[in-house]
Amino acid sequence: MLLLPMPGSPSASWPVFQARLKAIFEGADPRVCCAFWLFGLINNVLYVIILSAALDLVGPKVPKGVVLLADVIPSFLTKLCAPYFIHKIPYHARIPVFAALSACGMLIIALTPAERDSRTIGIKMCGVILASLSSGGGELSFLGLTHYYGHFALASWGSGTGGAGLIGAGAYAVATTVLSISPRSSLLAFSFLPIIMLISFFLILPLSPLKAMSGKHSYEALQDAEQQGPGEESAEDIDVQDYRGEREGLISSSLHSTTGLSFDSTNSKRLSQAWRSFKANLKRSRGLFFPYMLPLLLVYIAEYTINQGVAPTLLFPLSSSPFQEYRSFYSTYNAIYQVGVFISRSSTPFIRVHHLYLPSLLQVANLVVLTMHAMFNFIPHFYIVCIIIFWEGLLGGLVYVSTFAEITDNVPKKDREFSLGATSVSDSAGICAAGFISMAFEVWLCKWQVDHGRSYCKLQ
Repeated sequence: MLLLPMPGSPSASWPVFQARLKAIFEGADPRVCCAFWLFGLINNVLYVIILSAALDLVGPKVPKGVVLLADVIPSFLTKLCAPYFIHKIPYHARIPVFAALSACGMLIIALTPAERDSRTIGIKMCGVILASLSSGGGELSFLGLTHYYGHFALASWGSGTGGAGLIGAGAYAVATTVLSISPRSSLLAFSFLPIIMLISFFLILPLSPLKAMSGKHSYEALQDAEQQGPGEESAEDIDVQDYRGEREGLISSSLHSTTGLSFDSTNSKRLSQAWRSFKANLKRSRGLFFPYMLPLLLVYIAEYTINQGVAPTLLFPLSSSPFQEYRSFYSTYNAIYQVGVFISRSSTPFIRVHHLYLPSLLQVANLVVLTMHAMFNFIPHFYIVCIIIFWEGLLGGLVYVSTFAEITDNVPKKDREFSLGATSVSDSAGICAAGFISMAFEVWLCKWQVDHGRSYCKLQ
């Protein structure tokens, strides 16, 4: 990472700035950057749109945490289980499945009648679940795919996911609030976005790195000797015999057997190899928990508890705000949060956080401050809350991209693709935990406000 000159310093002339900026992006393939930016955008944009539309989907009487859980639990379960077997499925087969699931999920949501009874809400949640399965599988797959394309692919993916939040929340807020397009029509238009994912993979992304790996499965250990990063001893503890069995098991499915083993003997050997591979990956996962998974988990629990449990209660009198409806507070907070996420997720070439726990704890402090305001109403202006929400987005996005950048830098190549995909379970686990917390938290905060003479949360 190269540092740009600080404004006002002797080296801050425009030509020097340009030269250093060019050096930062030297070697970047525009097609790779474009493809991964679009992957991040499309894989995450429908997830963001669904959360932005939570109030319109279920109404003010149902906790928005219900939508969050339907949007994240399938993704969480996918990320939890899929890293141990998804390498058997080639990328060119995965991507169309993810695109189809996303499109079908959004069409179900958009075409379901606008009523808010239990039956229609249940049907809408089925559509949300399909979109969530696609998002979870897509995230772990695209993060694993960055292993073959380098740092700029990871930076572009991170920026694209931040752009998804900004574009998704902003587009929904503009469509429904400024342009007065109905939520149903807006969601129907957004359901065609997954087509861009197919275009990005099959037409924009150079596929030569994947073709070079044809006949081999992912997670194969590479031969390059690297300096071992901190916290990776568990990956190296695998004994030579287990390692060889894992390697043979991953490659064997693409080779024709030339031995005279019987059918039963061959199946037994494959089961034994698969079990050794599974145990090896569990060891890798244990080595990832404290340095990478835990800080990512903490920051997501805090920020999504804010977004889904606290933000719906951060309301002010309409006369002191720029809005005409109370529902506009929720979508506006979400859009501001996503601006912060986009900026920080695009910052990888310029800013890196190596101590991941510090921003995670700062995010917990944000949760405490905003919860106290929801209870005691001590922040005098709506715009101050907007600044805190923006800061929340900056912290969340920074921890996300820094976590995967640290993995790319510190985890040995032979473990890297698995580690990138496996660590992605932390954000979904954090969001899932926040969803359960938010369902009770929003109801409790709203009741507190009503009991203390502020009934705005009942007027959305």
